[in-house]
Amino acid sequence: MYAIILGFITAFTLTFTIIPVIIRVARERRIYDRPNERSSHAEPTPSLGGIGIFAGTICAIVLWTPLETFGVLQYILAAFVLIFLIGVMDDLLPLSPTKKFSGQLLVAIILAYKANVNITSFYGLFGIYDLPELTSFALSIVVIIAIINSFNLIDGIDGLAGSIGLLACAAWGAWFLAVGSAGLAVVAFSLAGAIVAFMKYNFSPAKIFMGDTGSMLIGTVCAILAISFIEMNHQVAERLPIIFEAAPAIAVGILILPLYDTVRVFVQRIIKGRSPFSPDKTHIHHLLLDLGMSHMKATAVLLVVNIVFIIGTVVLNSFGTAILLGIELILMFSLTFALQKILQKREREKDQLSA
Repeated sequence: MYAIILGFITAFTLTFTIIPVIIRVARERRIYDRPNERSSHAEPTPSLGGIGIFAGTICAIVLWTPLETFGVLQYILAAFVLIFLIGVMDDLLPLSPTKKFSGQLLVAIILAYKANVNITSFYGLFGIYDLPELTSFALSIVVIIAIINSFNLIDGIDGLAGSIGLLACAAWGAWFLAVGSAGLAVVAFSLAGAIVAFMKYNFSPAKIFMGDTGSMLIGTVCAILAISFIEMNHQVAERLPIIFEAAPAIAVGILILPLYDTVRVFVQRIIKGRSPFSPDKTHIHHLLLDLGMSHMKATAVLLVVNIVFIIGTVVLNSFGTAILLGIELILMFSLTFALQKILQKREREKDQLSA
């Protein structure tokens, strides 16, 4: 328990101290994220906040993680360093999608192969239980990359990626603490401490953005926590004081916003004959901005929605994975469909008034 508290405090203190220095240096060197047609901000803003998040998180983990019970920490740290380097390079000199994906793939391979961050069962979903080793390895890589990119893609307005990342870390950190997995609890609460410190400077009007460095680090940590949560429920359930019958659905519920929004925009782009990686302004947070919401209001609304999904999946855990996943998908589709219809109605009304 003390290690977890100290990890949070260490990460918070270091990040809170480093961020103002990063802001000052970025302004002096004119290292800005300059607004363009896809931007949701109007002023040039430093986008290297992820460096502060990384520094605080890594120092806290190294200092306070109980190594005797967390033997794969060296591989997790190697993955963190690699995703940090990819993020910094992309923030300073944008990488091509191919190079960026190649780096993420290497991170996922390290985690799946060396750190044993693997999905080994489908929990009976589609009638599938234990997975063959090769299938498990491939699926784990896909899931890790998907979660990393989902956080990268929702980092479009002030406070959103940080708020969802903080919520996920708090939820999983509390569970890992409750079941006695101190190592993962320290990782979760160390990142949480760093995010809380960063958020002080990211609320509107944002003084700094986390950039790809921060969003991909948060995505990497959440991927580790999500898969470890699912696997611990499956592999050592008889030794855990708190278990969930529908752990995969609960993991999706915790990450419902980034995961669903990523799938939604990818499908929409493919239907329109465009590359799924081609940027646009069709994310859920963009739709809320189009409704006239401020960055902070849109972030608050989406955070509340995510909290409701977490509570709902925990309460309805006995329904099973398949039913819960179906409910989550239907609810999110209904919410975004209704949001799009409201926007379309407003556009028609504007056209009628201007005619």
